[in-house]
Amino acid sequence: MAKKVLNDLFDYGLKIYQDEDNFKFSLDSILLAEYIKITSKTKSILDLCSGNASIPLILATKTKANITGFEIQKDIYDLGIESINYNNLSNQIKLYHADIKDHNNYIKNQKYDIITCNPPFFEVNNNSYINDSESLSISRHEIKITLVDIFKIASEHLNTKGEFYLVHRVNRLDEIIIYSNLYRIPVKNIALIKTKPQTDPYIVLVRCLKDSYKGIKIKDNICINNLKTYQNMFKEEL
Repeated sequence: MAKKVLNDLFDYGLKIYQDEDNFKFSLDSILLAEYIKITSKTKSILDLCSGNASIPLILATKTKANITGFEIQKDIYDLGIESINYNNLSNQIKLYHADIKDHNNYIKNQKYDIITCNPPFFEVNNNSYINDSESLSISRHEIKITLVDIFKIASEHLNTKGEFYLVHRVNRLDEIIIYSNLYRIPVKNIALIKTKPQTDPYIVLVRCLKDSYKGIKIKDNICINNLKTYQNMFKEEL
């Protein structure tokens, strides 16, 4: 049985429900939410692989835009719905319990100004270590959705010059660049994240722009060791 807890969502003034044993939102989601540049022109946001809605919740502190999310796992979706309702954000955030690959059953022909995604990081192959927990394995491995699926869906639902933001592992950056060009949402900005000064970056944040010219700007490595807050850490990035 899931052990549900209600935690502070860092220092955003929100609360979030989590499963203490099987699922908690990660630092990756915080970094991605902070990396996203929202302007007064941003009217609609789509979040893929929403988990317990940590990214939509944080974005709701930065914009009044309508936010739509998809989460495939029912238990995790339920946590997200509870968190949205607890924070009185049900009028702004719509969360679907669905496989995002079935998107046309829910958001057919809809276009968004910004699409975000914190996806499963690990491929499934003969060398994969799959967690015994089905919930954790789906969250961490490309069992239900792959990187190429995500780029295909993002491209289909972005407005022209719409932005796609992704957090992933550095060792998959080559694939990210290939798929972004294949689906006409070229990578424009990259930020490399490391946890300690002496270590190599292991997290990559990317911003892609629909139907844009090619050319990438890379931010100096960012070390997040001992940060007291993540708010506005990318204020001058884009």
